[in-house]
Amino acid sequence: MKVLIISLYFPPAGGGGVQRPLKLATHLPDLGVEVHVLAPDDPKWIHTDEGLALPPHATVHRARYLGPRGRKAGEELRAARGPRRLLLRARLLPRRFLVPDENVPWALTAIPAAIRIVKREGIDVVLTTSPPNSVHLIGAVVQRSTGVKWVADLRDSLILHPHRRSESAAVRLKERTDHWVARLVARRADAIVAVSEQIADEARAAVTAAGSRAEVVHIPNGSDFDDFAGLAYAPGPRFRVTHAGSFFGKRDPRPFLTALKALDDPAVVARFVGDFRSADREWAEAQGFGDRLELIPYVPRGRSLELQRESDALLLLIPDAGGRGKGVLSGKVFEYLAAERPVLAAVPPDGAAAALIRETGAGVVAAPDDPEALRAALAGLVARWRAGTLDSVQLSPEWKERLSRRTNVRDLAALLGRVSAAGGRR
Repeated sequence: MKVLIISLYFPPAGGGGVQRPLKLATHLPDLGVEVHVLAPDDPKWIHTDEGLALPPHATVHRARYLGPRGRKAGEELRAARGPRRLLLRARLLPRRFLVPDENVPWALTAIPAAIRIVKREGIDVVLTTSPPNSVHLIGAVVQRSTGVKWVADLRDSLILHPHRRSESAAVRLKERTDHWVARLVARRADAIVAVSEQIADEARAAVTAAGSRAEVVHIPNGSDFDDFAGLAYAPGPRFRVTHAGSFFGKRDPRPFLTALKALDDPAVVARFVGDFRSADREWAEAQGFGDRLELIPYVPRGRSLELQRESDALLLLIPDAGGRGKGVLSGKVFEYLAAERPVLAAVPPDGAAAALIRETGAGVVAAPDDPEALRAALAGLVARWRAGTLDSVQLSPEWKERLSRRTNVRDLAALLGRVSAAGGRR
């Protein structure tokens, strides 16, 4: 079986969105799948990671990226003043009307490239993985042009965006286009893969509404235990709790930082690794944490893994986001489990992430917007650290097998096989 994975995020781009397509392309060949990848030559993403190795047994193809360069528009606008701010707004305006997202121009080069690869290599299944949503337009066109089977992989919901705050015309246009893409996927894809049950349920409802018979499968990200091989934990003179990942939308560090201040323990240090909003930085600086707060800019994934493993505890932040956070099982959850350090999960207590942390015994759970509950949870971890009983998280062999990314890739390979073997169009 031959599969073409189409992904906007792929090395040398960095960041969390790269890992799922990269790991799929790494592990599928071990299961007898011939893997080809189509990615941009330069996605102009805000982060690069030259330390990420390309999958050794996959063929990577590149198509010229035509979209705008990735940027932190909100941060830039916050820093700008007067005429410079007005000029920046004018420059940013056109990209807001690129629908369904600003990356859609890549389709102009990716579609003909994908069609050539499908025909030349005899591809059986095309797998498009989002975000961005526009990548599924490529899959739909290639399917219609060549008759190849198409599987849509959803790392985020296609239609529900709790982090969008504006009610502008541009946002409303994007929302309408997102719904159109969701209907297209439901109607045309031969199968749909979702990283969470919540997203899978949305896809099943859309498939039913479209009168489609597409199979919808929940395949989470999974833990890459081998990525932490050779990285050691050694307790230090201070308790280090680390959050790895960027802040955007409704993800909010302030309740936890309020809890940290209330704990008032000079031995406790909070480290935030990755992009930290300037507004949150200014707020934190005003609290007078001093050396109890470390803000570390974006680092390559290898260094991020080192910082996680050497931490005494790991901070997981998932906002409730009007109930949407309950179903979120981000890749960071699985990465933390692979790091084998206790997790302080500031997540919806009745959500999927909380359930997984409790079931595995990997840490403690507190509501993300409850500083007192967070303070108590943090104090409990610190007390165990002082007593020398804050042990590494030791998952059972059964849990490791269940959570392993390799296990989930086997499930995907089985789905791809079923899709490839099915005759004709639905």
